[in-house]
Amino acid sequence: MTPTSMNDAALRAAIADEFRQLADLLDGAPASAWNAPTLCDGWRAREVVAHLTLPMWSSTPRFVFEIVRARGKINRAFDRSARRDAKLPTTELVAALRADKLHAWKPPGGGHEGALVHAVVHSLDITVPSGIDRPIPEECMRIVLDNLTQPKSLKFFGVDLTGIELRADDIEWSFGSGDALSGTAQDLALVVCGRTLPAGHLRGASSARFTVA
Repeated sequence: MTPTSMNDAALRAAIADEFRQLADLLDGAPASAWNAPTLCDGWRAREVVAHLTLPMWSSTPRFVFEIVRARGKINRAFDRSARRDAKLPTTELVAALRADKLHAWKPPGGGHEGALVHAVVHSLDITVPSGIDRPIPEECMRIVLDNLTQPKSLKFFGVDLTGIELRADDIEWSFGSGDALSGTAQDLALVVCGRTLPAGHLRGASSARFTVA
């Protein structure tokens, strides 16, 4: 399908909206919500928010040092940073989600599209396991899906989709070929990112592979 695109101004507005909506959801939330498990293995909501707001707490040189300290393993560096920054007061984490500096941030080599993927996927990491229904605009989801199914992204996440056709049942979008794996656009984005979803989110012969037993 033809990739969806937004101009830079629209993308920046969409990114800011994603962060603000998550901030509104968590502002004043009880400790149980901040300590709730997420789709990111081993991370609670507070670690995910700390990771989302990493540009607010770490300069580029500081994070490069973290990567060196982790012997080049970037995911280990992300984990250490998230666990460190998760100890910040939740009021500071919420304020960071609302900061213009964060809304303007772009991942190296990822541009505004990469920033939107970052904001959307990690927000879903928090809301989906908690059963929170927070619809994301179709245009944003198309950009996220188109970005995640590029060869570079597929290689990074390493999910084996051989013989599977991802087929969204809430928008007109599909990817791959083979047995259909159906779900919402949001759920399929999480599948591509290697997340294991709660029961009932996916349909198809291979759904058990991507679902909590």
